[in-house]
Amino acid sequence: MKLYGLIGYPLGHSFSKEYFTKKFERENLTDCSFEAFPIPTIEEFPALIKNNPSLKGLSVTIPYKEQVLQYITELSDEVKFIGATNSIKISGDKLIGYNTDIIGFEQSFSRHLKPHHKKALILGTGGAAKAVQYVLQKLNIEFLTVTRNAELKHGFINYSSINEVIGKEYTVIINCSPVGTFPNADVCPDIPYSLLTSDHYLFDLVYNPAKTLFLQKGEEKGTAIQNGYDMLVLQAEASWKIWNS
Repeated sequence: MKLYGLIGYPLGHSFSKEYFTKKFERENLTDCSFEAFPIPTIEEFPALIKNNPSLKGLSVTIPYKEQVLQYITELSDEVKFIGATNSIKISGDKLIGYNTDIIGFEQSFSRHLKPHHKKALILGTGGAAKAVQYVLQKLNIEFLTVTRNAELKHGFINYSSINEVIGKEYTVIINCSPVGTFPNADVCPDIPYSLLTSDHYLFDLVYNPAKTLFLQKGEEKGTAIQNGYDMLVLQAEASWKIWNS
């Protein structure tokens, strides 16, 4: 039996487990199974690998996309560049880190992109945000990262710094934080939604609920909106291809 899985903490309802279990049933892959592995600390990762010798691939989610790199034996060029992995291929003693968030985000994000979308605000600083930054650089879209952290460096601003000038100029806003995820669906990133217009494009990496409060507030202003579901499907299929290559 070939085993695949997901690490993260907490995991709760896992998209990956449900997606791959249905995929295996649909494609009659009777020798494959998928398990969620909620590990409270990344230090438990080596034991997880040791205790599951049939593991062929792992998806990685919050908060381990960066922390797990210390245990990876080989990194793809993209992972070397951005410093985060969401997909690990296991081949004998080798653990090879890839980033399929890049593939999933670029393909999903590009669908609603318009020529006037030249500048973006990235909400959040985690591993997913790094994949988003990589794609925006590739697409020649200038960006600022928005953070709650007062210790700012070049390219970073506080939420309180989003003024009318920035709101008008940065017409793409991408939520890479978990804010608004079920069951806490009644909250949204603290940005001035009054500045949004029909020229804006809001992308939320959150997929549950399908329309977060962040996206609802954008839609009320006539913005283009996209949630993270398609991105998840695209990155999952890219991971599957890598694990079986």
